[in-house]
Amino acid sequence: MISHSTQNDRGVCRHELTFVSPAAWRSILETRKDLVDEPLVAGWVDQGWPLVVRRFAPGETEGLPLGLPLPPCFGKRRLSFLVQPEDVISFAQPPLLSVANEAAPSSWTHTLNQVTRLAAEHGVEARVFGSLGWQTLTGLDYLTNKSDLDVLLTFPRGTDVAALTNGLAEIEAAAPMRVDGELVREDGAAVNWRELHSGAREVLVKTTRGVTLLSIGNFLNGGGIS
Repeated sequence: MISHSTQNDRGVCRHELTFVSPAAWRSILETRKDLVDEPLVAGWVDQGWPLVVRRFAPGETEGLPLGLPLPPCFGKRRLSFLVQPEDVISFAQPPLLSVANEAAPSSWTHTLNQVTRLAAEHGVEARVFGSLGWQTLTGLDYLTNKSDLDVLLTFPRGTDVAALTNGLAEIEAAAPMRVDGELVREDGAAVNWRELHSGAREVLVKTTRGVTLLSIGNFLNGGGIS
């Protein structure tokens, strides 16, 4: 189940699902001649499918930056759009890992259950993005035999991040796929879990506005991002 909200409910973060109005989508596509031969894109919003919040690209300063990754059978293109707030109907969080299990290959079930349990043990919310996320949302064939499991783990202040990333590393060691993804602060700032696990002094922190280096302590304690 997807829980929708309006833009006024909270700030918008990377990976957030964004539902655009059909009228706005048609207007946007009228300016995108490069997408004339993409039949899936034309009917995307009419299917009730979302786009996803991405980082601003160089030169982009206004609007809401959105992405739409096409499945492999449609070329696996990663499409970028800028929309206006009035074009958006609602926002939603990516699918919960426990829900995405239904769309995953049976060979992934044990790993997904392990990650779900690990997150619950640490009081962390586990969601999915990437191929499994999009397959869950659309029913289209995004997963291949080379797909990663992409997880988003939103953690509260005080989480034992070292124990959490150690657990992820142990799960991945026996998993049939690469376990990738990010640990996400409650304000949406995120770091790849491997960087936190590596013990590096500084980590690359991602937001919609870009990336910056912060010390691990600064990131975990809610340090500001310029």
